[in-house]
Amino acid sequence: MRAKKRRLIHILLTAVLAVPCLFFSIPCAVTAAAVSAVFFVFYEMLFSQRRSKVMKLCDDIDRILLRDDLISFDEYKEGELSVLSAEIHKMTIRLREQNAELKKEKQFAKEALEDISHQLRTPLTSVMMILGLMNGSGLTEKERTEYHRDLYELLARMKWLIETMLSLSRIEADAVRFAKNPVHCRELIAQSVETVLVTAELKGVEIRTVIDGDPELTGDIHYTSEAIVNLLKNAIEHTPSGGAVTVTAKGGSLSTEITIADNGEGIPETELPHIFERFYRSSEYTKKGFGIGLAFAKKVITAQDGSLKAVNVKPQGAAFVIRFYRTSGS
Repeated sequence: MRAKKRRLIHILLTAVLAVPCLFFSIPCAVTAAAVSAVFFVFYEMLFSQRRSKVMKLCDDIDRILLRDDLISFDEYKEGELSVLSAEIHKMTIRLREQNAELKKEKQFAKEALEDISHQLRTPLTSVMMILGLMNGSGLTEKERTEYHRDLYELLARMKWLIETMLSLSRIEADAVRFAKNPVHCRELIAQSVETVLVTAELKGVEIRTVIDGDPELTGDIHYTSEAIVNLLKNAIEHTPSGGAVTVTAKGGSLSTEITIADNGEGIPETELPHIFERFYRSSEYTKKGFGIGLAFAKKVITAQDGSLKAVNVKPQGAAFVIRFYRTSGS
């Protein structure tokens, strides 16, 4: 339909040019008609070539939509389609990156679900076994009390795992709004230590606090306390009976620093770059926990523009160093 329209317009233009030329001479009119015909043929050739490129570009886009990752736009670097092809090329690169990210996230979610299932299956099996033993006859009061204690510990660990996973997922989905309030480190540390005090006493680990002055930070006391609790639990877990976990806090002109140090076996050097990864449990050090507490602590602190790193200390032990940086308004 468009081709017919173009031809009709061309015929009208030829007539408009040729008819006035008849008043001068017939050769002049023929020449005008011939020149018009040449221009029409030339225009049709250019239009056909451009249309072919447009159709080729459309075919390439269709192939991209069908997930053909081998498409190249180098042939469109020149001509009228160069700008359009450049923008499509940028969009294609971004779509490929997003597709790769989605595949990675899908694989990660699959592995995470498998790991969570495994983590829950083990304590659930233990719960079922204990309940079966408790239903048996001839149990002494001491045995029944021990079974109750074991059940409580198993269920508490399962509850912690589920709640931590949910909190971590909400943070990663940007569904958490952290408060930005002045937080006194003395209050923050006291609140965190109180949560793990019974665990430390049962293991025979002393918790010491060394606070220089009255340092403050800006953040969410609830989530920050949860992060510190996870770091304290990790330190207690890796400290032998009779050992100590020391929490220090100090303020500076650029940042407020909180350090949680233990005198346990330390962290293998090969593990240091990975211990904050979710479900990373490749060595004896990381296999003692679920591999989620440190990841949660890291996410909470970095989401509040802080930093968290792990180091080994001499003569023995490991330390987690938290820094909350001061802004111009704090």
